[in-house]
Amino acid sequence: MTTPIRAPEDKTIRERGISTPRSSMAPESRPVTALRGVGAALAERLAKLDIFTVQDLLFLLPLRYEDRTQIVPLGSLSGGERAVVEGEVLLAEVAFRGRRQLLVRIADGTGSLTLRFFHFSNAQHQALTRGTRLRCYGEVRRGPTGLEIVHPEYRRVATGEAGAAEATLTPMYPLTEGVQQGRLRQLTALALKELATHSLTDWIPPAVLGELELPSLREALEYVHRPPPDADVGLLASVKHPAQRRLAFEELLAHQLSLRLLRQEIQADPGWPFESQTDALVERFLASLPFRPTRAQLRAWREIEADLSKASPMLRLVQGDVGSGKTVVAAMSALRAVDAGFQVALMAPTELLAEQHARNFANWLASLDVPLVFLSGKRTGAARRRALEELASGHAK
Repeated sequence: MTTPIRAPEDKTIRERGISTPRSSMAPESRPVTALRGVGAALAERLAKLDIFTVQDLLFLLPLRYEDRTQIVPLGSLSGGERAVVEGEVLLAEVAFRGRRQLLVRIADGTGSLTLRFFHFSNAQHQALTRGTRLRCYGEVRRGPTGLEIVHPEYRRVATGEAGAAEATLTPMYPLTEGVQQGRLRQLTALALKELATHSLTDWIPPAVLGELELPSLREALEYVHRPPPDADVGLLASVKHPAQRRLAFEELLAHQLSLRLLRQEIQADPGWPFESQTDALVERFLASLPFRPTRAQLRAWREIEADLSKASPMLRLVQGDVGSGKTVVAAMSALRAVDAGFQVALMAPTELLAEQHARNFANWLASLDVPLVFLSGKRTGAARRRALEELASGHAK
């Protein structure tokens, strides 16, 4: 599900408990239970799809699309295709052919087709009386008595009802237990109806959208949930349609803004500037290396050194290929902290990598008189107690 940019006021409204009439609430804050037919049980199932608000429902994007805009005459069907068909019920009977099943025969004047159901109710059987007109969708296959569809999607069609099977391409959404495609499409239609009167905030200026040749947020959402019959299905399948790119832009922008806000919050906290007058340990360390650091390593170190001198916490990621020298930069940073009178902890995601770093640091620091302790989950007993004592006393740097 795409992550939209959320208005900063939403959280404040919820925390303060301000009561807002549901009919006037924007989709960002309007609970999904405000939609017709969504009770507590359905809301609990929708929560498994991370759907809690009307906005969440709008940003649950289809995985793919099916073309159900054309009704195929029964006489033109062939096995292996997915098709929309329409016909009148000739008979509906329960048969026992290996297992209990409901067989429904429909015809349209050009041919006939069997609908086969293995899971059905008596009420369903009773409703499929002779002469009932059905519109069905599913995969056509060859059965024992001709072409058939097993467990088709279907609905009753009123006499004289005309027009295409569907006005738009049919979206197929991610599902969870107890929530079917038809139900999600109904709820999405209700959410889109609300979008027409309570539009989402579009944070991207029209000038920027024009430059990038992208639609507005509302236009993008309406398109991905209701593509017109002539939509480029290939472009939609490759997730390269302008409407999809607009929503991807929304998600990336929301992610970047969240990171920017997080950085601002972290840097607003007090830090401990490293105020050592010299870089004696760093200089001795560099002199002891059997190679000269690259320009990229020295550039990264200078940026880190500047951050370490500030009164705000550092938030930095050193990125590089395997073997590019990131650990050397980490060692320089650690020695700068030790020179300023601090202890340093170097953590690794796996014990194997931690042991590798411990060996490297032990070799590098041997001539610098910087005590080092290795602590891991496997270290127990007296060895672990000694390591913890050295850390607590400040002997280990």
